[in-house]
Amino acid sequence: MLLKLGLNQPPNGTAVSFQQAALVARQIGYPVLVRPSYVLGGRAMEIVYDEDDLRNYIERAVQASPDHPILVDKFLEDAIEMDVDAVSDGRMVVIGGIMEHIEEAGIHSGDSACSLPPRSVPEVLLDDIRRQTTAMALELGVVGLINVQFAIKDRQIYVLEVNPRASRTVPFVSKAVGVPLAQLAAKVMVGTSLEALHFTAERRLSHVAVKEAVLPFAKFPNVDAVLGPEMKSTGEVMGIDADFGRAFAKSQVAASGPLPAGGTLFLSVRDKDKAAVAGLAMEFAALGFRLLATEGTAAAIQGAGIPVERAYKVTEGVRPHIVDRMKNGEVAMVINTPEGRSARKDSYSIRRAAVTMGIPYFTTMAAALALAEAIRSLRQREMGIRSLQEYHAAV
Repeated sequence: MLLKLGLNQPPNGTAVSFQQAALVARQIGYPVLVRPSYVLGGRAMEIVYDEDDLRNYIERAVQASPDHPILVDKFLEDAIEMDVDAVSDGRMVVIGGIMEHIEEAGIHSGDSACSLPPRSVPEVLLDDIRRQTTAMALELGVVGLINVQFAIKDRQIYVLEVNPRASRTVPFVSKAVGVPLAQLAAKVMVGTSLEALHFTAERRLSHVAVKEAVLPFAKFPNVDAVLGPEMKSTGEVMGIDADFGRAFAKSQVAASGPLPAGGTLFLSVRDKDKAAVAGLAMEFAALGFRLLATEGTAAAIQGAGIPVERAYKVTEGVRPHIVDRMKNGEVAMVINTPEGRSARKDSYSIRRAAVTMGIPYFTTMAAALALAEAIRSLRQREMGIRSLQEYHAAV
């Protein structure tokens, strides 16, 4: 279908053995996203960065056989992921909502925070997303709801997933735009046209709604609080306000409690994020936060002339290490972006301590930047409360 419609998808292949998977991965280039053919919620889905990782994945997670091939997709690093819910009556397709994920592609859509309307994607690309969604819905003959997940990398749009069904985002989108999408889809499925239902155009909003996942890590003592392609969330909340900063702040308060207005921020980021960490540190320093960082991250921040205190990792064997300082109440917030198995093991104790101590923590740079925007917005004006009806009356 994608070939027929002239739409892009990430390079991919299938395999029934490690040798075949390694060949596909070498052809399309690492990192790759690997998964069994039929999964729900991203089960046993993983991003692998080299051949050793791939061998380990196949031996550990998948019994490869001709009946159960493995899907190998090129993983689009630093891509923006988009989610679209739409309704079709077979003749007309109307967009319910276009959501921009706050975390980059690679975090399961059920675990990623998202913004409606999108906050950083140019209108020309949004129009193309609308065109592609409409083309696929009509080509598939969808009558009812359809959900499409896209990725945008270097201004190129890729189709990740097409689901000719309702998605978990439908309740959020319906509340955000003021349209009962499930009810309309049910009526469409028994023969009513969208025109007869007076739903013929996407709603343009004068407010911002943010969906945030509620994660259950506090309930499971030994689980690592890091996100990936396999879904971990057990619920979701919604923040709504006139601008993104306050809407994101409300979503964080609802999901995990109040955001700190000041104190010490601890940072420890993976190598690929070190180029961007100075800008992030500058944002929080300007907001009055004291900065604490592990050696490599601290060097990147100091290189930009920003004051930062060095913290010791648990594995360095020097006390007090960072977990000691978290337990002593010295840390108000944690930003930790791990990469690869060994790095995740090194920083597991940090994330686990944050969960146990109830310290807000963020594991992606995108979420950390959104957090800075949220705290800045709250400094300018306190959160207000309005009903959904009041927001929709203003549309």
